[in-house]
Amino acid sequence: MKRLESTEIGKTGDTGTGSLTIADPASSCGEVLIKLLENYGVELVFGIPGVHTVELYRGLAQSGLRHITPRHEQGAGFMADGYARVSGKPGVCFIITGPGMTNIATAMAQAYADSIPMLVISSVNARRHLGNGNGMLHELPSQRGVFAGMTAFSHTLMSPEELPAVLARAFAVFDSARPRPVHIEIPLDVIVAPAAHLSIAAPARSAKPHADPRSVTGAAAMLQQAKRPLILAGGGAVNAGAELQQLAERLQAPVALTINAKGLLPPRHPLLLGSSQSIAATRALVCEADVVLAIGTELGETDYDTVFDGGFRIPGKLIRVDIDAQQLARNYPASLTLLSDAASALQGLLQQLPGQVQHNVLWGSSRTAALRREVDASLDHPARMQHRMLEVAASVLPDAICVGDSTQPVYTGNITFDAAQPRSWFNSSTGYGTLGYALPAAIGAKLAVAGRPVLCLIGDGGIQFTLPELASAVEAGVPVIILLWNNNGYGEIKKYMENRAIEPVGVDIYTPDFLAIARGFGCIARHVATAAELTDALQLAASASRPTVIEISEIEWTGQEQ
Repeated sequence: MKRLESTEIGKTGDTGTGSLTIADPASSCGEVLIKLLENYGVELVFGIPGVHTVELYRGLAQSGLRHITPRHEQGAGFMADGYARVSGKPGVCFIITGPGMTNIATAMAQAYADSIPMLVISSVNARRHLGNGNGMLHELPSQRGVFAGMTAFSHTLMSPEELPAVLARAFAVFDSARPRPVHIEIPLDVIVAPAAHLSIAAPARSAKPHADPRSVTGAAAMLQQAKRPLILAGGGAVNAGAELQQLAERLQAPVALTINAKGLLPPRHPLLLGSSQSIAATRALVCEADVVLAIGTELGETDYDTVFDGGFRIPGKLIRVDIDAQQLARNYPASLTLLSDAASALQGLLQQLPGQVQHNVLWGSSRTAALRREVDASLDHPARMQHRMLEVAASVLPDAICVGDSTQPVYTGNITFDAAQPRSWFNSSTGYGTLGYALPAAIGAKLAVAGRPVLCLIGDGGIQFTLPELASAVEAGVPVIILLWNNNGYGEIKKYMENRAIEPVGVDIYTPDFLAIARGFGCIARHVATAAELTDALQLAASASRPTVIEISEIEWTGQEQ
């Protein structure tokens, strides 16, 4: 690989004259960046040092930030994503120019689709080389242009003086707008430019928007008059669980949760419909509702139409609450909208609806119970056995965080599993729908909450996308528990092809010896075939100091008696 000379790294200015000015490393833009991140409360940085990012690392060892090294930049992005979903704070990545950025693109797109805060700080070629096409190392025609479409914004830092304001913009997005990735690229000559004159004082932080009182009054009146109210809550309401439960109970309104909203109501709450919006029985119930309150949800396909038949409808009046003004106008027209943080809007509604609405009692709990029975009865044997696996895990590790990939037990759990608390069940089968997410995301989640067990639910196909991240987990001392569902190929896609009378091609892939590989990486590894063996394996894994891979064969597990 071409080496970058130290004089090239140290060049400043954009005149192209070749004059060299070596920045004082104690006061470079890169060092000031580290100090500013500390003042914003950043604790972790995910990244792989490279020739174009080493100057970002100059002050890192002396800082309070912990650095985690993945084995691929996509892993860095997924780790940052998992950390952000559990902690509620942005995951931060240091990424090298060019291939490092294109490697992390998939993770950024998944975070963008699911509204996850992520700060990606990358290098880029020196200012005098930008857009010239001179064949510089890691050069893209427009790196910023590539990532503008998967970020809240992408900014090229053209001078150190811009740094405080650009970081303030990024954290304003994370604090008070719809959280999404932000990309800041810093040219090589700007990273090393003198920046001791910049202020690193703790910045002012933004608050989330509050609902307009008149809109709250109008929404409360509609809900008060409703005879069959129903609530659809999404990931945008993840910090408003107590308020959501109170409002549902006062209205006696059944509540359907998206995948990222699981845990907002306790498991088997009498008003909890679960996450079965794509099932006919739940769709029929939504059609019966005369007023639907949708809070922090896109009302998008991957939560409401996973069968892809366009069959989800909202014929009643629709009240939408969202922090994103544009989202209020997408997918389903609303009768009334509230541009607001979910907690603020729900608090306002609770003030306007102080007592229980008595005429809805029979509608709420009785209809919910009937629907839950109907959904449970609709499950086939494989789905019931996959749910059984999740039940065993929940009984052994009741406070576990479940981080899922696109794999069969996750698809089943999205419908059947009720998380015990918010931010405890999330996966990549929604939104962008990538493979290989769960392992690195579970590492990020465990780094966010060391005191709780983290389960990675992943298939034999998906884990091969990011399998080397087992080494990252061992290196970082992160004892995640990997439940590896092995069906010897892309089982869900194979079934999808067969259902459409397409002869399966490319889905029966070679399956390696995962247990031998896991042990080679330094993990504990074992195979289980029964609920008793799984219970024993989980109990041992919960007390382990290193990652544990538990392989479950689909054929063996599904063949058990229920």
